[in-house]
Amino acid sequence: MKLSVRFAGLTALAALLATACAPQTSSNSSSDKDEKTGTLRVWLFQEVGNAPKQKVVDSVVAGFEKAHQGTKVDVEYIPVDTRAQRVKAAFNDPASAPDVMEYGNTDTAGYVKDGGLLDVTKEFGAWGEAKDTDPTAKQSVTVDGKLYGAPFYVGVRALYYRTDVFKELGLSVPRTMDELAAAAREIRAARPELYGLVVGGAYTYGAMPFVWANGGELANGKSGSYASGIDSPQARKGIKAYTSLFGDDNCPAAKCAGMGGNDTISAFAAGKAGMAIGGDFSHTAVEAGKVKGKYAVVPLPGVKSGSIAPAFAGGNNIGVLKSTSHRTLAVRLMEQLASKKTQSELFDAMGFLPTFTDVRQQVARQEPFVKPFVQTLAAGTKFVPASPAWAQIDSSLVLPTMFQEVISGKKDVAKASDDAAKKMNDAFGSAG
Repeated sequence: MKLSVRFAGLTALAALLATACAPQTSSNSSSDKDEKTGTLRVWLFQEVGNAPKQKVVDSVVAGFEKAHQGTKVDVEYIPVDTRAQRVKAAFNDPASAPDVMEYGNTDTAGYVKDGGLLDVTKEFGAWGEAKDTDPTAKQSVTVDGKLYGAPFYVGVRALYYRTDVFKELGLSVPRTMDELAAAAREIRAARPELYGLVVGGAYTYGAMPFVWANGGELANGKSGSYASGIDSPQARKGIKAYTSLFGDDNCPAAKCAGMGGNDTISAFAAGKAGMAIGGDFSHTAVEAGKVKGKYAVVPLPGVKSGSIAPAFAGGNNIGVLKSTSHRTLAVRLMEQLASKKTQSELFDAMGFLPTFTDVRQQVARQEPFVKPFVQTLAAGTKFVPASPAWAQIDSSLVLPTMFQEVISGKKDVAKASDDAAKKMNDAFGSAG
C-alpha cells in the first residue's frame, strides 16, 4: 500500500499554504430550494496519484446514483494551486459553485465567516456513524457550536528514529522530551555528519507539541473572542525547549532555521539525521529513502516519562455549500463520501487515516506502521483556533518568525513571544 504525497500537502501545507488562501468575500447566498433530482456537483482535491482515490469515489457515486433515481453526480478534481480562486468564485457566484466540496480542516472558520458552508448540525447529529467521530476531528468542522461538514481524514506526527544508529550508540528510545534532547546531542557528538533530531524553524507543527506538552496553548477563548496564549509561561517553556535544539550540538541554526516540515523529512529519509518528527503521510518518502529498513516510529514523548506530546490534528473535511439547491441530497452525499466504509477504502487506497476511532483501530491492526500515529491520536490532539483570523496569522508566518527570531539570537523568548502574541491578537481583533 502506498501513501499519497498529497496527504502531506493537506496536513503540513494546510497550515502553511491552504489556510492562507481562504476567500475574503462572499455573496452569502443561501438557496431555499431542495430539489430531489438533477445533477450534484462535487469538488474534491486532485492527488499526486489520483487514480486510487477516484476509484473509491466512483464506487460511492455509482451507489448513490443507483439509490437516488433521477440524480447524477458530477465529480471534478481541482488542483490545489488554483483552489483559492475557485472557492472564492464559488462563494461569490452560486451558479458556478459545487454542491459538495472537500476542504482543508484549518479553513473551516474562514469559510464559515465568508458564508460559504451550510450548517449541517442537525443532520450530523442524526447521522448514526457520527457518534464514533474523533473529538478533535469533530472540532475541525465546528464553529460557535455549529457543524459545517463531516471530517474526511486526519493526519498527525510522531517520532521517526534510526534503529541502526540507536543500536550502534547503545541508546534507548526517548521517553521524555529531556531524554529526546539528550539522545539528539549524543547522536550528533558521536556521528557529527548527522543531525541528532532534525528540526526546522519554519516547521510550526513540529514545534507546537513542545509548547502543548509544557501546558501552553496557541490561543484561549472561543470563536469571536480569542486571545493569544503563545506568551504564557508554559508556552515560553515549550518555545525554549524547541529552539534550544538549534545549535551545533544538534541541528545548526545556519542550516536548520529555515527548514520546514518537508525539509526535515527529506533529510531523515536521505540518511542525514538520527531522528525526525514526521507524519503518517511521511511514510512513503521515508520508505523510498536510504533509511528503508533501518528506522522505526514511536509517539513523540511528552514532558513526563511515558506520556505522549499532543500533536496537531491535520486533515481534510467534506462540506455542503450554502448555495446548494439540493440540500437533502447534498448532505446525504457528504455522509456517503465521509462514511466509515469510504474512509476505510481510502485508507487502503491512499493511506488517509480515518476520522472514526473504531475504523482507525481496525486499520492499525491491518498496517503496523499506523500504530504509533493511532496511539498519538488516542492520547489527545490539538487544533488551531476556530477563528477566521488563523488564515492571516498563518500566512503572515507569525509563529515561524517567532521561532526564527529566538534561534538567530535576534530576540529572547520573552520578547519574541510578546511580539508574536501582539500580532496574533491584532489578527483576532480584526477578524471580528
